[in-house]
Amino acid sequence: MEKSIVWFRNDLRIEDNKSLSEACKSSDLVIGVYYLDPEAFEIGKFGFKKTEKFRARFLLESLQELRDNLKKLNISLLVIRHKPAKFAELVERFEITSVHLQKEWTPEETNTLKEVRSILPEHVNVKEHYNQFLYHPEDIPFTTLQNIPQVFTEFRKKCEKYTGVRPVVPIPEKFPEENLLSEDLNLPSLNELGFEHFETDTRSAFPFKGGEDQAKSRMNHYFWETKKLAVYKKTRNGLLGKDYSSKFSPWLANGSISPTLIYRELKKFEEEVTKNEDTYWLVFELLWRDFFKYISLKHGNEIFKVGGILKKEYSWGKDGHIKDSWIQGKTTENFVNANMKELAQTGFMSNRGRQNVCSFWSKELQQDWRIGAAYFESMLIDYDVHSNWGNWMYNSGVGNDPRDRKFNIKSQAERYDPAGKYQQTWLQERLF
Repeated sequence: MEKSIVWFRNDLRIEDNKSLSEACKSSDLVIGVYYLDPEAFEIGKFGFKKTEKFRARFLLESLQELRDNLKKLNISLLVIRHKPAKFAELVERFEITSVHLQKEWTPEETNTLKEVRSILPEHVNVKEHYNQFLYHPEDIPFTTLQNIPQVFTEFRKKCEKYTGVRPVVPIPEKFPEENLLSEDLNLPSLNELGFEHFETDTRSAFPFKGGEDQAKSRMNHYFWETKKLAVYKKTRNGLLGKDYSSKFSPWLANGSISPTLIYRELKKFEEEVTKNEDTYWLVFELLWRDFFKYISLKHGNEIFKVGGILKKEYSWGKDGHIKDSWIQGKTTENFVNANMKELAQTGFMSNRGRQNVCSFWSKELQQDWRIGAAYFESMLIDYDVHSNWGNWMYNSGVGNDPRDRKFNIKSQAERYDPAGKYQQTWLQERLF
């Protein structure tokens, strides 16, 4: 009898989930498990908690929806506050024969899997599935990882010409009720993870909750209820409000929704409503997300090193006072300050804001770009290891930008916040 564990990581969904689908096809018993590793909430080498309160709350909300959706399939989700090295106990207890999980390749994830493999009995099959790309690694038109282009435009054009997007993997069939576990499956509270309860800032551009249903609701709102997709490219550089961009990134980051599902819904929108440069631009952004994942696959740990993938040597600073003024929004540039205060208060920042504060940190202040990347890792609701470190390299002159641009912060502020409304929103003293 085949008995499987689906080890959820950044794939917190039941639709278009290859690991879950394959486990359900081949198994008589399926159990889901998610490890809330204590190390994810500890302080890293650059002095920040790896996960701060914003993403922690979003994660718990996502896990709750995953648990509810799995329960509809009569599959239980165990959320365990421990390192995954305890895996062997679960395997023994439930007589597991297979472990299915999403394929990851960055060092923390691969080291964790290596530890788990070392303690599993020989008879247990570990099956990894690529399930986070728009263009699947087996389908891209590059014979080896080393052939993946360094420049996005070349990558995009070749993929668009020679590669198709795979179909959405359907939600598995419901299991018999006896597949459910009888034990208490309560999730830990935010307080138990070391954070105090907090209310969402009323100014936040991302006032949404985590979870697969929430992601689909947002997609329905953005595509069908408001039809904002039809003007995406025109509005995507906005700074205030929830609808200037799709805001899919937090759900994509923890896998509450897949890029494939978004792509298929977008194609439906193009058939039924309109197909234009704006609708294409959302696919363009999903391709950027893919690109940084492939760059990470190609270069491995180089994306975390000070010289980046270009191995460039700069004299980076590590001044604590400069760091504090940047984080607190007390620099010489109000546009940077407003964005940094938004991040500190909400865990979110616009794409336009991120490029400016990153360029300012690395190109103007000339501080170690990895400190900035680590701060973003800590604070962002939508932290994605590949996009975060890839974008920081790109904007710091050690990554994939062939032009090595430096942003003129004042002209950017004049262009994207001409009336100063965004800066006023975040820089004026709040009255309580």
